[in-house]
Parts: sequence; C-alpha cells; structure tokens
Amino acid sequence: QFKLIVENPEKPVAPGLQVKAFVEYYPDCSENLQDKLLLLVEDDIVDIPLLGLIPSCHLEIVSEVDFGKVITSNKVITKEINIANHGSSSGVFKISYDGVVALNITPTSGLVKPKSQMAVKVDICTDVPRTIKEVLKVELEGRGCTEVSIKAVVVEQVLKVFGVSCGKVLECINFGSVYFGTSKMEQIYLYNESPESTDWVAVLEDNAIGGEMGTDLQRSTDAVLHDLCLNKRDVDVSTLILCTPDQGTLPPYEKSLVTLCFSPEKFQGDFEVDDSSLKQDYVLFLRFEIVGSRDGYLQALNDGATASTRNNPHHVSLALTGSGLPVVITFSPGPEINFMDCYLGEQTQVLCTMKNESDSLPVTFSFRKTAHFNISPEKGKVKKNSAKDVMFSFSPRQIGTFKMKQIVDIIGTGLDKNNLHALKTISFHQLRLSLTAVCKSKRKKILFTVNPGITPLICNATGQFVVDGTEECTARAPSAIQCADTAPVAVLKSTQTQIHTHQINRNCKDDALVAFPNDRAASIRPGEWNKKYRTIFTKTERYNYIDPEFTYTHCERLSKEAHKKYYADFIASLRQRRLEKDDAGQFHIYNDPVSIGIKPAEGLKSPHISITDFCKEKLQFKKLPLDDNCLLTSRKLATITCKSTTKETWSWLTSVPSSIQEKEDCSLTLTHKQLHQIFIGPSTLDFGDVCVYSTTTKELHIINNLLVHIWIQIEIEIAELQETSPLSQVVPPLTKTHIPVVFETITLGLFKRSFTYKINNQHVGHVLVVANAVPIELELSARELILSPVPGCLAETEFRTTVGVHNPRNHPAGFVWKPVTTDGKPAFSIRPARGVVEAYSDLECEVVWHPGFNSPEAGEFILSVRKGNEIKLKCFAKVTIH
Repeated sequence: QFKLIVENPEKPVAPGLQVKAFVEYYPDCSENLQDKLLLLVEDDIVDIPLLGLIPSCHLEIVSEVDFGKVITSNKVITKEINIANHGSSSGVFKISYDGVVALNITPTSGLVKPKSQMAVKVDICTDVPRTIKEVLKVELEGRGCTEVSIKAVVVEQVLKVFGVSCGKVLECINFGSVYFGTSKMEQIYLYNESPESTDWVAVLEDNAIGGEMGTDLQRSTDAVLHDLCLNKRDVDVSTLILCTPDQGTLPPYEKSLVTLCFSPEKFQGDFEVDDSSLKQDYVLFLRFEIVGSRDGYLQALNDGATASTRNNPHHVSLALTGSGLPVVITFSPGPEINFMDCYLGEQTQVLCTMKNESDSLPVTFSFRKTAHFNISPEKGKVKKNSAKDVMFSFSPRQIGTFKMKQIVDIIGTGLDKNNLHALKTISFHQLRLSLTAVCKSKRKKILFTVNPGITPLICNATGQFVVDGTEECTARAPSAIQCADTAPVAVLKSTQTQIHTHQINRNCKDDALVAFPNDRAASIRPGEWNKKYRTIFTKTERYNYIDPEFTYTHCERLSKEAHKKYYADFIASLRQRRLEKDDAGQFHIYNDPVSIGIKPAEGLKSPHISITDFCKEKLQFKKLPLDDNCLLTSRKLATITCKSTTKETWSWLTSVPSSIQEKEDCSLTLTHKQLHQIFIGPSTLDFGDVCVYSTTTKELHIINNLLVHIWIQIEIEIAELQETSPLSQVVPPLTKTHIPVVFETITLGLFKRSFTYKINNQHVGHVLVVANAVPIELELSARELILSPVPGCLAETEFRTTVGVHNPRNHPAGFVWKPVTTDGKPAFSIRPARGVVEAYSDLECEVVWHPGFNSPEAGEFILSVRKGNEIKLKCFAKVTIH
C-alpha cells in the first residue's frame, strides 16, 4: 500500500545537489500500517520508517468544574466546559447525568470538528443553600467514558453585627438613661459574611412584638394603661434613633463602621403630668436588611400581617434599649429669690441650695451673666441625688428696682449636624429664676446761696455747671442762689413768659437755644455752626463766635457724616444678615414634604377640640412617602404600601417614558433605600406541575412606593417564556401593577431558569421560574367496579354504576374507552365512550352490564388519554341466584 517513486542516479551526486523521492500511501483497510525504506549510500544502509495512519479524533475534557462559593440569589449561574478535539477527524461525545441536583446541561451530545473545540454549558440554580458535588458521565469517541465533577457551595447572604470594643456578635445595645434633648452614641461593625458584595439598608421596627415606645416600665400596669388612655401616643421613632450610615454596600468579607445615636424627646401629652414621673423607656429593634430580599412580603400583605413579623435569613436584628429622663432640679429658696434693699455701691447676698432630684444621672449647669447680679460658682456639676450651694450676689450699678430673669443652662451632649459620627456640647435645657432686688439712693442735702448772676438749674447752652443733687427747687420769680460746694445755679421761670420779649423777636423759631448772661466767658470757644443762640429775656439773636482754627471745615463735616453713614450701614447690614439667617433657619426647620417651608398654623385659628376627641381610636400615621434623609421604619413602610396597593392599575400604563416628568424621573439613579421601597416579586415564580403543550400564567407584582415614576424593563431570552407581555412598563408613583408571565413547554422534566429585569435601565434584579413539566394525565376514582342489581328490580334488568374520571392537570385531556374484548359480544358498555375532561375537573362515566345467556360476569376497559397515559378498569357483575 506504499508506492515509491524515484529516479536513482547512475553517477555519484556532486556536492550541493539533491535527489528527490516520493512515497505514496493508498490504504485499502481501516488499519494503521508500518513499513520502511532502504537508502543505500556508498557502503552504508539507512532505514527510513514509514507509518500509515488512519484519520482519527482525539477528544479531551476537563475533569472538574468548580463554581466556588456563591450566594442564594434565586438566579441561574452558568459555567462552560470546553471539549477539545486535537485529532484529524470529527469526534462524537455524549453526556449523561442522573444526580439529585437539577443541572441544566446544553448540549448533552454533539460532534466536535478536528482541531476545534465545543463549549458545553452547565447551569446550577442558587435558590437554596447547599453543597453541590455531582458527577457527569461523558462518553468520548476513541477514549471511552470519563467523569467530570461539578462542585459548588451555595451559602446564604448573611449580615452580622459586631461590637467595636469587644469584637463579639451583638444582639442588644443598652444606651442607658439619657436626658431629654441630649444624645448618646454607640458604634458597631456591620460585617458581610458572604462571598459577594451586599447592598444593605437599615429599617427601624416600631411595630415589633415586645417593643416599647416611651412607657415607664417601673410603673404598674394600671398606671401605664391609664396614661395610654389619656394620652394617645403617635411617636415617630425615626427621630429617636439615628443610624449613620443607614444604607451602603459591603464588599465580600468586609466590615463597615455604623454609628447609632439615641436622642429621646420629651413626649407632649394631652394632659399635664408631674415632670418627675415622665420617664420614658424604649425597646426598639433595628433591622439590617439586604436590598431586594423581601420574600413573603406580598403574602404578608394579603394575610394582614407586616413583613417585619416574618423571619428572613437575609436580615439581622439588633435590639436597642434606652430611657429618656427629664431634668428635675429644685432651688431652695426658689424659683423666686428676693434680695434685701441696698444702696448704690453696696452688695447683698443670698445662699441658695441647688438639688438634683434624679436617681440616675448627674447635672452639669451654667448660669448666664445677668446685669447687677453675680453667681458663684457660675458653672459646675451636681451628682445624682446630691445638692450644691450657690451664692447669689446683688451689686447694683444704678438706682432702681430690678426684676431679672436668671437663665440656668443645663449642659449635655448633642448631635453635631456637621459630623454625624461625633457629639458636641450643647445647652439642651433651661431653667429660669426670678431675681428681685431694690437699690435705693442716698439723699444729698444741698445748701443754696445767693449768686449775683443768673445760673440755670440744670445746664446752660454750653453744657457746664451741672448740679449733682436731685432735690427740686421752685421759684416764682427769678432769683439766684449759690450752693456751698457746687457751681452756681439759677432758679428761673422767666422763659415761660414773653413780657420782656422784644417786639421784633416775638415770632422767632422755637428751636433757638437760650443763652444765659454768664456764659460769655465760654462763648469764645468753637461752637456748633448750625445752632443759634438768643438772650434769655428779649430773645434777641446773639452773636456766636466760631473760631476757624478749631471748627470743622465743610469737607471735614462731609467726611465725618460719611464716616458715620458707613458704620451705620455696616451695622444695618449685619442686622439684615442676621434676620435673613434666622428666616433661613426657620425655613429649614419646616422644609419638609408636609410643611413645604411654611410654619404650621401660621395665622390660623386653633380648631375646637372636644373631650370626645381624646377617646377615639389610636391615631394612624399619615400616608406620606418617606424622606430619603430619615430612617426607614416598618410602620411607615406598611402605611405607604397600603396606599400603593389600593391604587392598582394595569391597562393604561405606558411602555416607555413619554412626558417630561416621566423622562426626568426614569433617568434617576435610585439609592438603596429607594430601591428597598420598590417591590417586584415574588422572586420565585413556581408554576408547579404543568402539562406539556399547555399555557400557564402567573402574575409578577410591581409595587412602587416612591413619589417618582419608575421604568421596569424585563429581559427574557428563554423560549418557554416568550409569550410574556408587556416587557416594559412605566409605573406611576404610589401604584401597584402586575405583569403576566406566560409559561409553555414541550419538554418533560424539571424547569429552572431565571430572567432579569432593570429599574430605570440601571438597577438589575432576578426572578427565578420553576416548573415541573408533566404529561397529560387522567385519574380514575376506582380501578375495579362491582355492579349489583338495584333492589326491587327484575333480574333481567341491566346492572349500572358510575366511575369518576378526574383531570389533575392544567390542560384539557381527551380520552377514549377501549374495551378489552374476547371472543363474543362484550357484556359491559360504558358511556360516554369518548370525550374531553377540562383542567382540574371531573367527569362521571356510566358502566352498564347487560345480562344474558352466557354473558360473562367480568369485563375490562382501557382508558386511553390522548398524548397521555392509559389506565385499566376492571368490571364485575354480582349476580345473586335465589
């Protein structure tokens, strides 16, 4: 089968030349051949082996496929196995699997071309936690049977809470006792104990079993119930606990620092009660949830329960306990403190005892500065159930009666708005004391002597000769007296009459100043250029000398006025800025979806409330969407979800954003808290047993609890779900809708595949579809029938009975009764002989035995189901001979 074609040289081959020889191979059987050529070179013999090989395949496959550690995410993950063919001809492979775990293998057989490879996809479903160790049997052409092991570890997505200092798992944090208006901070570590990144959000459970909302646990049950009857408490617990951050993403096996801040506020009841009894105990549960893991949520709504009452392995709860206490400080004497009367320059003191009535916490105080009063010590600390002496001193700096309000600041720690991970010192409470004191004046006796000149009682035009005394002097006519140790004074009332006024000066302006006769010596100094002086009696305008060396020039006066205006404008701008800042602060306080920057009840009259209003049932939270800045609470989530589920619609929704508002909303990137308020589920659509060639529909519910539109897009590449429609919907705010998912298959066996959806074309989720495709099947109520005569009828009467045909499947089943005949005419008949049983329905068939000579007393039928099973029915006639 080898043929040599060559021309052997007759002469020796010169250096550099060559001789070519061709060997042809013509196999005539499928066997490998071996031969050799002999090459004679001078006296040497060289053997050249010849091998004739038949073309064959050489298939190779890996021995192990390891999916590693994956989380239970209700999706199908895929890995590829490459089957390589290193041979020269195509090779056939076949994969078989009979394990307990449902593996989807595509393709299970095929032909691999030479010098190429084929990818085989192996799918596993991550619906439950488990360890997968399965073996595939692969038959490779030319190599026989080999095994491929499939390994995977499916684990739960678990969050854990650890203490910062102890490093152990925490189940409860006790904040202890905290004054109303202050804050106490604790820090924890949130740990992601799973192999994939986790998006989480914090939810405060305010309706959990065992929770307490401001109840004094030390009081009796009757007292607590009486207090709850009087004061209907509608506490927003999102203001009590601050979690920073309250959402985030944790990488695999990483931890994040979370700060918890407890800030109790004094509950304002409908009726006044004693402050000492206003202790409020809180027991709350903070739940860290994985975004999107809300299985059982829709069932909880249908059952009337809340989602928080159901256990979920994806959640971790942390109990938070704490108590809010009021500041109870008494002053003895107080709160009104009266000082003894004193004179200017003297001092009186009152010793006051400041007592802290609290049994749990100390008090740090600070007295504000008050004019004419001094307090020692101004700052300090009073231990629990202790007292401290404080000295109040009255040192007046002017004469009069003083009624002052002394403010006492109670110092504590509060939350820093600029740094939510730290606390700052604040004045969280104020006490007011009334201080009353009188400063009397010492009377000074003034001796008056006659002065030949006339001097004014208070001052003259130049502002000199001011008298210290306060005694009043009266006179009916001008007279001059001289005080012993003071400047001369004049007692004058002539200005009240015009008997001496010159006739030409009777109409002079009243704004002119009166010049006295004895101020001539002082009038040579610089005066004010814009003021006029007149004599005391005749009111004649007097010459006023202005010295140009001392007075202001016109430019200097303008500069002085500009200088005053500059500072006046500066002070006015500071005031305006302060007012604007106060207005902005007020706007920030009321800037929420409810008040929209307007102070509640501004300018409105309070409504009339009757006593019957206090007996109504417990107030419900307003159905308003949550602010993204506040902590999510289970009660608020249930409230807005209740509103969303009542607004269900489906027919008029659009498939793509069309309006400007829809386009703007659907382009937003949602936060984890916002995504947690969107429910799309259930996450597993279980169709159960489904007949092949049938069509089954289940609803995928969508609940949008946000104030914005969302755009839902479903991506389905599975042939069994191609009839699902619509695949895109724009869901309005606070709306519930659904998408019908249609399943139909022609392949028997277990079906587990997942499809994906997107929210706003960004956030991806998964839905698992599970079904068991079964053949069409009918069931009989009995496999054997005994036909007896009806009492009271003749012996020749036909025997009758019925048999039930039940269809347990979701598809109508056609059937035909086929009698199993022997020789002769059958004695049994059944009606109807053929028909259709609707899905999940029953049909009664009547069996009749016809008595006769040599009629057999036994018969048999076969129920043949179209594209389904076959069942045998045996019938016996019970004949009684008398």
